[in-house]
Amino acid sequence: MREALHYTQHDKGITCSLCPKSCIISEGQTGFCRVRQHTGGKLYSLNYAQATAQALDPIEKKPLYHFYPGSYILSLGTWGCNFACKFCQNWHIAQDNPSVTNLEPQAAVALASHLIGQGNIGIAYTYSEPSVWYEYILDTASLVQAAGLKNVLVTNGFINQQPLQELLPHIDAMNIDVKAFNNDFYKKVCAGELEHVKQTVKLAAQHCHVEITTLVVPGLNDSESEIAGLAEWLAGISPDIPLHLSRYFPNYKMDAPPTPVSTLERAYKIASKALNYVYIGNTGGEGSDTYCPDCGYKVIDRLGGYSRLNQKNCPQCGNSISITGEVQF
Repeated sequence: MREALHYTQHDKGITCSLCPKSCIISEGQTGFCRVRQHTGGKLYSLNYAQATAQALDPIEKKPLYHFYPGSYILSLGTWGCNFACKFCQNWHIAQDNPSVTNLEPQAAVALASHLIGQGNIGIAYTYSEPSVWYEYILDTASLVQAAGLKNVLVTNGFINQQPLQELLPHIDAMNIDVKAFNNDFYKKVCAGELEHVKQTVKLAAQHCHVEITTLVVPGLNDSESEIAGLAEWLAGISPDIPLHLSRYFPNYKMDAPPTPVSTLERAYKIASKALNYVYIGNTGGEGSDTYCPDCGYKVIDRLGGYSRLNQKNCPQCGNSISITGEVQF
């Protein structure tokens, strides 16, 4: 165990201030996320250096389409989560008690460096919610930076501003799940709150590359007004923020039928009125290509695995395409 950061002691126990749940934790108990335990008057991280999954993934799988496109990244996950999404696809590590392997920060960086020859650009903290792996990521990310590699968070964005501000100087890119653009969905389906996630998006966009994913669930977060509201809000931060509209499939505690592709196509058209880069995900590859927002020319074909970019410009009209890092296709 490692002593946790961001907590206060008081006569009722300990209050964890890592995320907005602000769990009050009595002796011997853990908070909502299951990985921060009150022991002997201190708060400890139970999952420090405990990895439940690791793989060398295409960066597009995170999904990040405008951050070093075509590259690979070592993806690591732990256990625990400060949400309880009823459709969670990784519930067996987020909500269950999976087997783990010990992977100290130095070992993680050594592994990432070893994989550079296979196209690896760094480490992505993903699969389960990385913010509840906070202390480990903070320690590892600084070593990753020192090795000249990149740090990526794939997160639900439900973290308090102070710990996020301390972490952001070490983070190069984030894919943030905006689960819905209505708070009822967050409360009933995810056990979270929208406003705190919006604050994370705004702050992160000031410091690193940001892309957004929304899992479109039929009848719950797919109305035209909601998709338009999300897209317009993102455009107010930057119209160049990529939005990934992902197809829902039944999982964990939700058995509603999969999202019709037609619903995603409609959402794509609505969001594209406000945003320059909108993608459809989880449909087998369709909707993953990048088009010039000025002339509509296909500049990156992800199914074909090639780029037509001239540097980072559209070869047809010369418009600059918003991309962070080198294109590896």
